[in-house]
Amino acid sequence: MIYIVNRSTKPDYNIALEEYCFKKLLHHDKVFILWINEPAIIVGRHQNTIEEINAEFVRENGIHVVRRISGGGAVYHDLNNLNYTIISNESKGVDFDFKTFSMPVIDTLSDLGVNAEFTGRNDLVIDGKKICGNAQAYIKGRVMHHGCLLFNTDLSVLSKALEAPKDKIESKSTKSVRSVVDNILPNLPVKITVAEFSEKLLDHMKAKFPEMKKYEFSEDELFEIEGIRASKFGSWEWNYGYSPKFNIERNTRFSAGKIQVFVDVKNAMIQDIKFYGTFFGNNSDLSAVEDALKGVKYQPNSVREALAAIEYSNYFAGFTLNELTQAIVEG
Repeated sequence: MIYIVNRSTKPDYNIALEEYCFKKLLHHDKVFILWINEPAIIVGRHQNTIEEINAEFVRENGIHVVRRISGGGAVYHDLNNLNYTIISNESKGVDFDFKTFSMPVIDTLSDLGVNAEFTGRNDLVIDGKKICGNAQAYIKGRVMHHGCLLFNTDLSVLSKALEAPKDKIESKSTKSVRSVVDNILPNLPVKITVAEFSEKLLDHMKAKFPEMKKYEFSEDELFEIEGIRASKFGSWEWNYGYSPKFNIERNTRFSAGKIQVFVDVKNAMIQDIKFYGTFFGNNSDLSAVEDALKGVKYQPNSVREALAAIEYSNYFAGFTLNELTQAIVEG
């Protein structure tokens, strides 16, 4: 068994490193990784990203958005939460469950005087409040289990960042289940830092697996991990474009009138769009506007650029470019 203490705090790089260990370090039957991200929302593989995030708040606060390869719901990370990954060669069976992989955390918290329990399908709780969500991915007899431990996370930011949009969205994506959450730190009899907590968890793993050795990546491996980050986890296509097909209805009111927009989106690209409302314009035939937006990425900058390339004011009198963009897409 090997362990890796990943000092990077870049979310797309850290998810890439995790995938590399999962898919490439096959000669190691068990891998343990500890890592911390700067503020980020990590969405599940089968989720529609824009259904899971408060896009405007995320953009204004510089919060990263990265899609992982495991299922489950969206989670918020910051520099005061700790992520752990256990990769193991396992066969699915009666003894193959989330609780087994969560025991190192439960035992470490017990050593620190905190009673944490496994509940539901994949959560860890303290006094009924969730302090860790878990997710797993599988490939050919190999499992990757990872957990997001809320140590001293800013819960007000977490709540706002994961605030679902008010738009009507229809899709077949996996929806996140919102839970009452809490941090670990207030529950500790003796207060420590997240770095010290990370060391406690690592010490527990070393005691349980005395043969465990530290692993150092070669330059070639680091180059490959960066390539995975750049081509996949750092790309709009993976983090947003991978989202399933969905339909969205937006209703916004401005001083120049109300606009109701219906958009069909596939791979996060606009497939079709229709406008209704109380607005006025010199030209009531909106087909030119609708055609200009087809095939455009469903994100504010791309929509704004497409609208700026046409005489949008002929169709929407009194609207600014930013208002019209806001009517179509949040953020």
